Amino acid sequence: MGWNDWIRTAEVEPSIYAADFSRLGEQLGVLVRAGVRVFHYDVGDGHFVEPITIGPIVLQSISKLIHDGGAFVDCHLMTETPQKHFAAVAEAGGDSVTVHYEACPDLASVVSAAREQQLQIGLAFKPATSAAEAAGAALKSKVDLVLCMSIEPGYSGQAFMPEALDRIRTLRSVLPPNMPVQVDGGIGPENVRAVYEAGARLFVAGTSIFGREDLPRAYRRLVQELS
Repeated sequence: MGWNDWIRTAEVEPSIYAADFSRLGEQLGVLVRAGVRVFHYDVGDGHFVEPITIGPIVLQSISKLIHDGGAFVDCHLMTETPQKHFAAVAEAGGDSVTVHYEACPDLASVVSAAREQQLQIGLAFKPATSAAEAAGAALKSKVDLVLCMSIEPGYSGQAFMPEALDRIRTLRSVLPPNMPVQVDGGIGPENVRAVYEAGARLFVAGTSIFGREDLPRAYRRLVQELS
């Protein structure tokens, strides 16, 4: 199975980085029961991005809960030399890894390393990187998805960059239909529809879900904007 099996029409991915870690299992269980299909799991190494976030140890503690609910874990590796972490991510229960174009001078070998671990793999790029350049690298390396950052990677809670809409349109015009576009950063009910209409089908949402008291309601509100 892979991304084209996981995606229904479109998927809102709650970003675990924004969760209340004192209630992490409880919050994830609530969202699984609300119908979440894919959870987004951010890994920051303190080098490629400033913050050190969460890693395979936390992933190992929650992946069974997620999988038992019929959902998947999409790991966004905001790290240098991300391939060093693939085996640990796979062993901890990750289903897909997304690496950054800017961190992978030899992208082909990185993709090959992910395939060896039976992981799906996506390619992310920062706002300053050309969408056309990232799309070309994605096509050449045959990744499974492309992640357009609509904020600077690293910190949750940033505002959506409106110029990301043009980058999404560029990606959608270049990439084949079966290669989904994912968007991460500042996604909420006020903009998710516009992002969908620009061509995205995967929507990473942190604060707009975990920052609300009623998590299922916040998740469903985003889903409803896409219907």
